Amino acid sequence: MAKFQDRFAAWFHETFDDVWFRSMIGPAQVKGAVQGCDEGAREQWKRDIENRKRITREQRDRKRAERAARSAG
Repeated sequence: MAKFQDRFAAWFHETFDDVWFRSMIGPAQVKGAVQGCDEGAREQWKRDIENRKRITREQRDRKRAERAARSAG
């Protein structure tokens, strides 16, 4: 019974503490996220976003190629 209570308590805190925290800080918003910054900071933010998208595309392409190689081989 103690193991169940421990697992339940861990699940409860992992789930609802996070929900409580997110409700306190509000919803995630990116619209206008770089307003009020200087031009250099905005440009760096744009480059950072593009790099993240590029890395994601490369990872997706790599996984796709690996799947294709496994199915062909």
